[in-house]
Amino acid sequence: MAKRKNNIKDVAARAEVHPSTVSRVMNPATRAMVSKSVTERILQIASDMGYERSPLASGLRTGRSYTIGVIIPDLTNPMFPPIVRGIERTLSAAGYIAILADSDNSQKGERAIFDSMKSRHIDGLILATAHLEDPVVRDCVAEQMPVVLVNRTTDSHDVTEIINNDELGIQLAVSHLLELGHRKIAFLGGPLDTSTGRDRYQAFQTMAEDGQFEMEAGLCAICDAFTEAAGYTGMSGILEQNRPFTAVVAANDLLALGCFDALNEHGLSCPADVSVTGFNDMPFVDRLSPSLTSLHIPLDELGVRAATLLLDEIRDSGSRKTTIRLDPELVIRGSSTPPGNTA
Repeated sequence: MAKRKNNIKDVAARAEVHPSTVSRVMNPATRAMVSKSVTERILQIASDMGYERSPLASGLRTGRSYTIGVIIPDLTNPMFPPIVRGIERTLSAAGYIAILADSDNSQKGERAIFDSMKSRHIDGLILATAHLEDPVVRDCVAEQMPVVLVNRTTDSHDVTEIINNDELGIQLAVSHLLELGHRKIAFLGGPLDTSTGRDRYQAFQTMAEDGQFEMEAGLCAICDAFTEAAGYTGMSGILEQNRPFTAVVAANDLLALGCFDALNEHGLSCPADVSVTGFNDMPFVDRLSPSLTSLHIPLDELGVRAATLLLDEIRDSGSRKTTIRLDPELVIRGSSTPPGNTA
């Protein structure tokens, strides 16, 4: 005959506390409600008795699955692992687990992933793939599913989001190049159906319109993705115009890496011939040769705060939607120097 498993009442009896106290201790989200000494004693007794909290049973009582969907656009992009790490650490401390999926920069992929996550009864969604017009965001709002956008925003819906101050970032990059003496500055942008692509391009345009430098159509390439391959294609197109320029502002670091490849292929050197700046300061760009001047984004903090905001929405569905913008900081490295030769 199988031995009966110990339950929450058995632990409570051994600890000489009410079962509700054990319940609070075993749930990371409510553990802080119990004193440290009592918590440590109950956890030790539970361990000795082989008792573990059942998320399934807890979910049946509370109507929650204690799972959160997280959709990112490109798992190979080094900026996303630190964001995901911050998300997972924060969710875990609150008793939740993340279901992570990669949309591969595809809205169809995003939709399929979201539908699959919904079938698993996720309690909320953290979305890093949002487009300016995004059906998944629309559905979350319509179905009253808690959702937080990270890194990107949308034009159509009132949702909580934590994003970068993209305008400030481009201003810092361009101002740095102008201070070095550059006046012919090229631009590698991302997809204009994303807030990061649109806002960074518009910031570059605005600085040119303000008369700070001359913006030439042939020196701007709008790439179809924020990838190294897209950056290479965009930079190659600019070089084929045979227009003089001494610097490139890339809308993210992967585009900047593609720019490096195209410059090298055309016999040009960074920074001797062309200076390059990136955006995001993703891991390892300081190890490149030359190391990449980039806008530093607190990636781990993005993840932590996105998860915290989502947990707040889950606990209080009536909470006001908010937008948090984090200011980037320019990190100057070897890829940007005063102009020398002209491309």
